[in-house]
Amino acid sequence: MLTDMTLQINGQTRSFPEPVPSTLDQVLLELGMKADRIAVERNGEIVPRTQWSETAVQSGDRLEVVHFVGGGSSASS
Repeated sequence: MLTDMTLQINGQTRSFPEPVPSTLDQVLLELGMKADRIAVERNGEIVPRTQWSETAVQSGDRLEVVHFVGGGSSASS
């Protein structure tokens, strides 16, 4: 029996149809997120980028994805 997987991502419910992603890096790929500019927390714990491909995700998991944005000014005094 095929079943969707549901995750909470940044406070919003997202469903993934079969075949569901089984690891964190697969979820991020499915969402189209660029790995070099984000940090990820799974169920309240930060997941190092080196562990994304080994970190299993399950229906009901909570993910927080933070995007890093460059910028600012270099004003001289």
